[in-house]
Amino acid sequence: MFQPELEILERRRLEELQVERLQTTLERVYSSVPFYRQRLDRAGVKPNQIRCVDDVRRLPFTHKTDLREAYPFGLFAVKPNKVARIHASSGTSGKPTVVGYTKDDLQRWAEVCARAIVTAGGKPGDRLHNAYGYGLFTGGLGLHQGAHRLDMTVIPASVGQRKRHVLLIQDFQPQGVAATPSFMLSLGETMKELGIDPRQTSLLYGIFGAEPWSEAMRTALEEMWGMDALDIYGLSEVIGPGVSIECREAKDGLHIAEDHFVVEVIDPDSAEPLPDGETGELVFTSLTKEAFPILRYRTGDIASLTQERCRCGRSHARMSRVKGRVDDMLIVRGVNLFPSELENVIIRVEQLAPHYQVVLSQKEAINRITLEVEVTTGWWEQQGKVLDYEREGVHQLYQRVKSLLKERLGITIEVALKPPHSLPRAEGKAVRVIDRRAIR
Repeated sequence: MFQPELEILERRRLEELQVERLQTTLERVYSSVPFYRQRLDRAGVKPNQIRCVDDVRRLPFTHKTDLREAYPFGLFAVKPNKVARIHASSGTSGKPTVVGYTKDDLQRWAEVCARAIVTAGGKPGDRLHNAYGYGLFTGGLGLHQGAHRLDMTVIPASVGQRKRHVLLIQDFQPQGVAATPSFMLSLGETMKELGIDPRQTSLLYGIFGAEPWSEAMRTALEEMWGMDALDIYGLSEVIGPGVSIECREAKDGLHIAEDHFVVEVIDPDSAEPLPDGETGELVFTSLTKEAFPILRYRTGDIASLTQERCRCGRSHARMSRVKGRVDDMLIVRGVNLFPSELENVIIRVEQLAPHYQVVLSQKEAINRITLEVEVTTGWWEQQGKVLDYEREGVHQLYQRVKSLLKERLGITIEVALKPPHSLPRAEGKAVRVIDRRAIR
């Protein structure tokens, strides 16, 4: 462990630490952030009234729209000359969400990322091939500084140029890699096309996040690369990567850095709290951030929690793998559906490649959903490089995939088989849902 004195704290002592830090955070936002002072006054809550962790439920929620309305610095709790670094979201659906860090914030962020890397199997002296994006996106720089805090050697490869990644991994021989799972699958394909076996590289563990991915995807990655694939979670509004990560020993839920965050799960519709084991929307409150503290941030990510101690010895709560986002949830004939549930079916069919998109369309005022999924290169060549649904092999695969989807999900989904490399490859987060209804 990186910080065993914190990672194995008994629940009672951990909650005492959380309350102490939460009171400090509330005093900070009440005195320095007019937005929160107004919200807390409206809720009738003063910082000294928070006496236990459950009292966090008395605090107001913060939504992504609040961050955009406060653009750029309306939610900062320190003066501009105290901000050491600024990060921001891409802003694809409006103004970007802007977050700031003091020098002490950057040190704490490096510590939670170093803790995450150790949890995944990293150690001082390792080389980390960092294939997350650098710049305003928090992924690349977050793990970069965490690796330095752990006295690792960082290879800041960033995204894109897959053949360059192949060269660097072969020549620099890193023990660990950090990337989105979809990029790592695509990189493995590139290696195979070059006649290189990904299982023969030096990689021992991979830290994969920034997009929802399934247990079936883990199996595919581990079989392709011959390494342990670990899920990491984080978001810039809360701190960036390092909020939680799976341990290499158990791979049974993501350990949350509860000494830095209070986590809740709520019903996305009613906003009522849900008990451990129930799936709902993750909500985070920061406990140690100076420049950009945040109260009860509704992440939009769907998961569940457990407080059972992990067999690795860590005592902090664990979250399940993120099932999807509230915004990405599809309602198909009354059934709630996330793209990751389709992924579990796709990866189990050997003729299919793990590259897919869910396309929403509309015909005569009726919404339609189609799973577009690539076939493997080998199977494609066996069919004469023709996807004719009247051919026996193609028809059988088409019917099998539809049947498996029906069996697993309980609904019928249209399937469109695609040639290899015909769907776009994401350099960052994979885009799984394409809504063509907006075009109409």
